[in-house]
Amino acid sequence: MYRHPLLRRDFIAVAVLGALAGLSTAKTPPVILVLGDSLSAEYGLKRGSGWVALLEQKLAAQKMPAQVVNASISGDTTSGGRSRLGALLAEHRPTHVLIELGANDALRGLPLALTQDNLDQMTRSAQQAGAKVLLIGMQMPPNYGKDYGARFAALYAGVAKANKAALVPFLLKGVADVPDSLRLFQADRIHPTEAAHPQLLANVWPVLQRLLK
Repeated sequence: MYRHPLLRRDFIAVAVLGALAGLSTAKTPPVILVLGDSLSAEYGLKRGSGWVALLEQKLAAQKMPAQVVNASISGDTTSGGRSRLGALLAEHRPTHVLIELGANDALRGLPLALTQDNLDQMTRSAQQAGAKVLLIGMQMPPNYGKDYGARFAALYAGVAKANKAALVPFLLKGVADVPDSLRLFQADRIHPTEAAHPQLLANVWPVLQRLLK
């Protein structure tokens, strides 16, 4: 039987192209970078009990393959996060960046304009690196004054809107704004207890889940 001399080579070429096409369409598991402060760094908690660790467990339970990189540092400010972000983007190449910073700026009395600029620049840098950004906002206690509290909270919404980023308005919703909230905080009255961290994840998860889809 006559066989065309190119038949075998054509078959191999088609097979190779098919394999390459399969590789090109395969989805790479997302890499979620969390850039935060003590609220995300498990300050005062046993390892594995903070909301970021609970996020990893939730992703695994729902069979959603993803790598979570927790780059949070207790005491960090937006300036600190901004200075660290470039190296983190280059090292981990995240698909999603969660920015949970700003509370320490307020505690140290840093200018609101500085905090806003840092949040804006971090958001832009992450987006330019190809990542989707989720800003995780904070609110200040009433003793900071109503005007300051309103302007501080508005920073996150403003930056998110300007950059079309996702937003969780208040990480401690359901923890700091409930009756008898002190039972959900450690002795310093600043850091939530282990029992409160599932609520922190509950505040973040619905928004993050939409981004992951």
